[in-house]
Amino acid sequence: MSYPMPPLTSTTPAAPATPMPSADPTLPQNDSPAVQAARAAQLTATQAVYVWTTDIPTLPGVPLASDVPKNDEPTIAWFVILIGVGLDIVRNALTVKLGGVDKGELDSPRAQYETALVECDAIEASVAKIAAEHGVHTGGNIFERIVGDVENAVAAAERDAHVALLKGYKDRLEDLMKVDEAAGLGSTTPRSIEAYRALFATLPVPGISYNFQDDSEFARLRVQGPNCMLITAVGDALPASFPLAAAKYAAVVNGDTLAAALADGRLFMLDYKPLEVLDPGTYGTMAKYAWQPMALFAVPPGGSSLIPVAIQCGQDPADYPMFTPSPVTDKIWGWEMAKFVVQVADGNYHELFAHLARTHLVIEAFAVATHRHLAEVHPVWALLVPHFEGTLFINEQAATSLIAAGGPIDHIFAGTITSSQLAAVDARLAFDFYGKMLPADLGIRGVGTDSALADYPYRDDALLVWNAIHEWARQYIDLYYASDADVTGDTELAAWATCLAGEAKIKGFGPIVSRSQLVGICTMVMFTASAQHAAVNFPQKDIMSFAPAVTGAGWQAAPAGQRAQDKPGWLAMMPPMALALEQLNVLELLGSVHYRPLGDYRSNAFPYPLWFQDPRVTGAEGPLAWFQAALTGVEAEIAQRNAERMQPYPYLQPSLIPTSINI
Repeated sequence: MSYPMPPLTSTTPAAPATPMPSADPTLPQNDSPAVQAARAAQLTATQAVYVWTTDIPTLPGVPLASDVPKNDEPTIAWFVILIGVGLDIVRNALTVKLGGVDKGELDSPRAQYETALVECDAIEASVAKIAAEHGVHTGGNIFERIVGDVENAVAAAERDAHVALLKGYKDRLEDLMKVDEAAGLGSTTPRSIEAYRALFATLPVPGISYNFQDDSEFARLRVQGPNCMLITAVGDALPASFPLAAAKYAAVVNGDTLAAALADGRLFMLDYKPLEVLDPGTYGTMAKYAWQPMALFAVPPGGSSLIPVAIQCGQDPADYPMFTPSPVTDKIWGWEMAKFVVQVADGNYHELFAHLARTHLVIEAFAVATHRHLAEVHPVWALLVPHFEGTLFINEQAATSLIAAGGPIDHIFAGTITSSQLAAVDARLAFDFYGKMLPADLGIRGVGTDSALADYPYRDDALLVWNAIHEWARQYIDLYYASDADVTGDTELAAWATCLAGEAKIKGFGPIVSRSQLVGICTMVMFTASAQHAAVNFPQKDIMSFAPAVTGAGWQAAPAGQRAQDKPGWLAMMPPMALALEQLNVLELLGSVHYRPLGDYRSNAFPYPLWFQDPRVTGAEGPLAWFQAALTGVEAEIAQRNAERMQPYPYLQPSLIPTSINI
């Protein structure tokens, strides 16, 4: 067997230059004393690079990496994708700002934005040149050929210079995306949905901008929108805090009664009570509003899809009356306002809980623990590490800019930045690892495949991907662990589990005592880093980039009653145009970067060779070939489902699921 020895260095400790799996991975208890010593030495060296901290100011108490090791920085290919997307967004934003200058809404000189557009052209040309030069080394059959040592060294040095340049371009584009100077945007234009659409000056206008007011679309977002993980079956009775009258229910759901719906298990609810941790913030002199609504949905008798039934804009029915759909002119805009309250709550819950806390921050804990406690010759290290590519880097970016004071979350979302940060911290530390496994979570929420909720695209597609990953993990683990005794005898695995339960603060984690348990753990980590993140990340572009559909804050108080509301009052609840543009910029970017699809396992170290080296894994009859074929089958099945759905749900197509959280 081959084994990567600890790096030799006379400076600051650094991880091995090209950490790769062994062609013959082994468990520590099966190695000779000499190899065990080499494993320990490599782990000691790596532990000097991957260091825990709970003192990141924006996420206090969350175990994270203290720094981003060089091996965790993005590849040139990733930067090229990111910058290409960023250029489209910046050009759109500059075009919108030029329009603001022409209308007299912005004081900035027109030349400022015109010069920036020329700068974008220069960046694009430079990046194209870098991509072409990089392609000399990475194109064609580079992954199969042998690269000479001299050529390798020259190309690696060139790569470092290119990455430094690309980082500079990324930073410059982020600066150009800022809207601090555009506060007057929209000030001379009457507030309208058309004005929000006009923010997509050179980008495609999202389809949701034309149908987000439809009640069917409002219900659809619960099962195939950005946050599909909150809808929960009601049970035997409505909560006491949600006193919907039976007559009111019957008036909404034709041919049904509240008692029958409860008995049949056809009622489902959203409850945003966890958002009570948010303290309402401000933007300049403007107050922002944070709500904790409750919303009831039903599957009608003989139906399969949700319809909205009632919304209460807060937790206390004494303070917040019940709103229901109504064709009565006097009630229409009050209902639209209530739906907007739900969408603001959903935006906060999605971004802080479902997205940041339960994917990004959870996976970083596993990434650091894996590097610290599983040697590079360990089979579980080889299985999991590709699913961590780019995560430490992107999380540092989020912690230092996205969720920092003066950043987009501070501007766009309802809570003070401190309370938003603490909400994410609390959600991460409360994350129940086993309870959030997909089958368990669906069962806990009462929305499994045997529930009355037949139309649930997230659930159905996610289970396809989960099952494929689970079988891949089972076949892989069985190659190296012949019995449960091999699991309990694995000292590195035991140290890993101890770290995850302790330093990493993964709730519910404990000793690993069987192969089936280890398979489930690996499945959960790989699924969370790939499919689960895809499900919460990529709808940001198609749905959340259009602020009237989903946004982070209300800008007027919730209505005190459903009657006598109007369209201007509804529009006044929406964000200022400058912040709607900032939301567009950020979420269009986050939802557009697709890099390395699930099943494509490569090293992120130059020259990016295929990752797995063990012929037992990579052979024609091995588990990797099975997994890749299974993903092809899942892709075809989801494509068939989407052809039959009222609206397609593309986010869990394997070709659109990145292997890791890299954006």
